[in-house]
Amino acid sequence: MKTGLILAALAMAIPSANAGTVTLPALVAACTGCHPASGGDPALPKLAGRDAGSIVAAMDAFRSGDRPATVMDRIARGISHDEASVIAAWYAAKQ
Repeated sequence: MKTGLILAALAMAIPSANAGTVTLPALVAACTGCHPASGGDPALPKLAGRDAGSIVAAMDAFRSGDRPATVMDRIARGISHDEASVIAAWYAAKQ
């Protein structure tokens, strides 16, 4: 994905099938409730600076049920692959 496209996606609202239009800050804020900036718990890793592809792959695996989870599988079903890609790009840019 080209940088300009990523920045354009980050600057606009993301349509969500489940909740109307949701802004990127709202989606990212939802992640920080469990994934703290410090990343002290291996079960709740720090997302900032993590490779975007690994975040998207994890979300896809949670969504499909290929990766077992207690909560993330349900959360991932409410976030589309495209939304996860934009969120992942935002976190990857946060070094």
